[in-house]
Amino acid sequence: MSAPETVLQGKDRTNAHDLYMSLELSDKRWNLTFGDGIRGPSRCTVAAGDCTAVLERIGKARVRFGIPAEAAVHACYEAGRDGWWLHRWLVEQGIHNIVVDSASIEVNRHARRAKTDRLDGDKLLAMLQRYRAGEVRVWSVLREPTPRQEDARRLHRELQRLSHEHTAHTNRIGSLLVLHNLRVHCIGGRNWQAWWDSHCAQVPPALRGEIERECVRLMLVKQQMRTLEATQRKEVEDRVQPQVSQLAKLRSIGVASAWLLVKELFGWRRFANRRELAGCLGLAPTPYASGNSQIEQGINKAGNKRARTLLVELAWSWLRYQPDSALSQWFMRRFGAGAKRMRRIGIVALARRLAVALWRYLEHGEIPAGATLKGVA
Repeated sequence: MSAPETVLQGKDRTNAHDLYMSLELSDKRWNLTFGDGIRGPSRCTVAAGDCTAVLERIGKARVRFGIPAEAAVHACYEAGRDGWWLHRWLVEQGIHNIVVDSASIEVNRHARRAKTDRLDGDKLLAMLQRYRAGEVRVWSVLREPTPRQEDARRLHRELQRLSHEHTAHTNRIGSLLVLHNLRVHCIGGRNWQAWWDSHCAQVPPALRGEIERECVRLMLVKQQMRTLEATQRKEVEDRVQPQVSQLAKLRSIGVASAWLLVKELFGWRRFANRRELAGCLGLAPTPYASGNSQIEQGINKAGNKRARTLLVELAWSWLRYQPDSALSQWFMRRFGAGAKRMRRIGIVALARRLAVALWRYLEHGEIPAGATLKGVA
């Protein structure tokens, strides 16, 4: 869908006959706050997920504020665990809804500030009215993915969670073994079962049972990871994912990394320029200039954390496998002779440049200068 900022830019959309509604969502109940931009807000509470009750409260709010049935309803809520289903349902009901980034909502800067669901609902309502009046920079509005795009993120995110579980089980087994001075580096590997059979007698029965149960959970995680990885490889081999295949042709980028970048970033977002791309990744600079103070606070880290973390890892890999590329040579000229701290700062700058180069490669087919493809000398 088109960005709401584009629609509202430079236009005053305030309408005294429209109804405004903010939703403060929680696990057990939703707090609804209504207003018309003139009178004070009206508040009510419904059970979480009760869509019928939401429509009833909207009808009652129309009566209370004297708003005709044909008038528009504008709504908003903060992005959270409910995701996008509520947004799509509201749009289906003819309600103009937006989902906002909670981190972009302005707050009182006092050390101690009052915070309740009622105050949060009132704040959201006031900011919604300002936004609809044309003040588009009052907060950040999130772009809605299609149901298919949203579902496409599930595979690699599950793989990441399983990878963390794999590490947790491995570390747990290793820690339990150390209690009896047993140290091994093949936990869950090919030689693990043979090693365990020859050393399990040194472990007390209760601890032995705990370790074996951990091993069962570890094997289950490994099996599920292999299944998901096989699914990824098959879709790439069958050319179901052309962008993933294109990215994976570059040296230093594997199938899993290409998959994550496409599903989280390049596959469904459209960027007008490199600044928009850097802002989406949270790799944009954050200057602080007040009076005589001129401080650079580093990157803002306000974007997609998964893609940002991966791009920093790929930047290190790029230096190793693409040493003759223009990006690697720029890094070596600028930061190669510096200390470790300067290289860590420089790798973030390289990650930002690499993201722009990969974006141009996917959009226009421009291979990054000096880079080589797999299988090409």
